[in-house]
Amino acid sequence: MRLVLKPLFEAELTPDFAEVIKGKLLGKEVKTGEEVVVELIGEPLHFKVLLAEPSPLKVTSSTKIEFSTGNLDVANVEFEKEVEDVIPFGKGFVVVLGNKVVVLSKEGQKLYSEEFKPLKGIRVTEDSVVVIHGSGVKIIRP
Repeated sequence: MRLVLKPLFEAELTPDFAEVIKGKLLGKEVKTGEEVVVELIGEPLHFKVLLAEPSPLKVTSSTKIEFSTGNLDVANVEFEKEVEDVIPFGKGFVVVLGNKVVVLSKEGQKLYSEEFKPLKGIRVTEDSVVVIHGSGVKIIRP
């Protein structure tokens, strides 16, 4: 179990400070993406939860806490059908859902969606997606 926190204040944090924060968070449930507040010496310290593994995570004495000054973006995209494959390319991802092809940007925004009968295959280049279907191909340049 691991927890990566980004301090939302300016201060140099030592590795052993993680034990102090762990003591304040013991027994609490945290989720990736949320903000947590820890009170220390009467002052609220705000942290962004960059990663809670698993999420949600109940903080215990065995939870490993790390601090980060970087940023982590997480995007969840849900589909009605089960995802069969994900193919990365320069501008994003191609998600295969049976005979349906969905092209997503790197941020998870839907750029294109179409169902092909029959879907025979998909090839990608840096900036294009080629869908092989029936007796032809469709070239998609998002």
